[in-house]
Amino acid sequence: MSLLSDSCGTTGDLESTLRHAAAQAGNFELVKAADALLADKLGVAEQLCRDFLRREPRNVAAIRMLADIGIRYGRLDEAEDLLTYCLELAPDFHFARHSYAELLFRKLRSREALAEIEKVLGAEPYRPSHLLLKASILAQIGDTDEAIGIYDAVLQRYPGEPRTHLGKAHALKTVGRQPDAVTAYRKAIELQPNLGEAYWSLSNLKTFRFSDSDVSRMHAQLEDASVSRDDYWHFSFALGKALEDRGEFDESFRYYANGNAARRRTVHWDANEHHASIRKIAAFFQAGFFESKPGSGNLSSAPIFIVGLPRAGSTLLEQILASHSQVEGTLELPDIMSMARRLGGRGTDARARYPEILAKLTGAELEALGSAYLERTAVYRSGAPRFVDKMPNNFAHIGLIHLILPNAKIVDARRGPMACCFSVFKQLFASGQSFSYSLEEIGRYYRHYLDLMSHWDAVLPGRILRVDYEAIVDDTEAEVRRLLDYCDLEFEPACLEFHRTERAVRTASSEQVRQPIYRSAVDQWRNYEPHLGPLADALGSALPAL
Repeated sequence: MSLLSDSCGTTGDLESTLRHAAAQAGNFELVKAADALLADKLGVAEQLCRDFLRREPRNVAAIRMLADIGIRYGRLDEAEDLLTYCLELAPDFHFARHSYAELLFRKLRSREALAEIEKVLGAEPYRPSHLLLKASILAQIGDTDEAIGIYDAVLQRYPGEPRTHLGKAHALKTVGRQPDAVTAYRKAIELQPNLGEAYWSLSNLKTFRFSDSDVSRMHAQLEDASVSRDDYWHFSFALGKALEDRGEFDESFRYYANGNAARRRTVHWDANEHHASIRKIAAFFQAGFFESKPGSGNLSSAPIFIVGLPRAGSTLLEQILASHSQVEGTLELPDIMSMARRLGGRGTDARARYPEILAKLTGAELEALGSAYLERTAVYRSGAPRFVDKMPNNFAHIGLIHLILPNAKIVDARRGPMACCFSVFKQLFASGQSFSYSLEEIGRYYRHYLDLMSHWDAVLPGRILRVDYEAIVDDTEAEVRRLLDYCDLEFEPACLEFHRTERAVRTASSEQVRQPIYRSAVDQWRNYEPHLGPLADALGSALPAL
């Protein structure tokens, strides 16, 4: 999913508010939990909160704090339930509403997040953390100029706040102002030398190169025993990229591996559970089921879905399509995945009803779901007849897409397994790709993706266009024409000059798609081949002869 920033507020503002909220509860135990949370001791903070809530289950400060812990662990659905309950108990608890808005932002439910933060700003219009969260949300929905304006306004009052410079840098990068973004990242580092996210963000520009002194400073930070958990993995990934650019591949791999191992310990991912869900989807969506639902769904041909794995070329395909006069790019929209979760239900039986619940829906209900998708995603569009939704994880929900939007186009962005999977391993995702921190788990995920895509091709023949990254590199014009023809779009030369198209790009490939296609990425993984045995083993039969 998109590489969201954690830079939604000034550090001092958030710390003082958290401690104040805990102290207001009148219990030293909550103050201890707040201190543990701020010290990044999540397990200690969680245990203190849960112990306290057993005695006082309606204490809103403890509920909100437990939700914040859930957000940091990535348990976003649980955190949403907690914050919803918290705000039912205390609608004017502004700190909790801020947390709720930030949660919605992280789940890419931008319109709802903006509405919630506007409520808080109505009561506390000058609090920096609220303003900065609003700026992050605006940048997410494409109002980048307004977001940069908010960052500048806050920096006029708080010029020494590193995370505000960091947030501004992210927004500048999104609109292609790379020199300005680098300056802002550098300012954040000047103000906070141990801010690992700023170093990682520089490396994530892909075209940026670190100096010798930068590399030395990153080494020093990683050797500092006081480095935080988050900073550790940010510095590790950044140093991995810096050493890769220098051709020091063995050392580079060591830092990529260290960063991935540290990040893996913070996320929940069960490859067996994911495989079971893939088998369940394939077992349900059979050709006979689709034949029983003829003519269902909203007949709009506006959406173009690009699915696949991250780092498989989806941003390149989006940039090509968005260079067409009839198409606009959006981002990795969460709406199909959110719809599947809502259909599946909540609580301990979450997802138990999906996809089986679809068999009970009438044609009118399926049409309403398609219309709801178009309505909810309208906030990301500016009026072009067609738009691209490039959430890669939607490959699991092609059956749902076909039912509710039968005229939508679906493009499978495919890349060679070793190149794709190792590129995923090198990428630090803010959220949404929990499988990506282990070579073995990435290999299994790729294999399960191939299995499900083969299933869709069998039960929905001709419905999906597969586009191989390597084919685009070898014969760009032929593949662009094939893509446009599938999408019922006339050829336009601008689609071949996609790197000249000015638009906001919010993924890790933002700088790469602003350059002509280059071949070097195709075999880049071979520099690390001695270390990739576990990946090759996990890919198994998905691995072609090399």
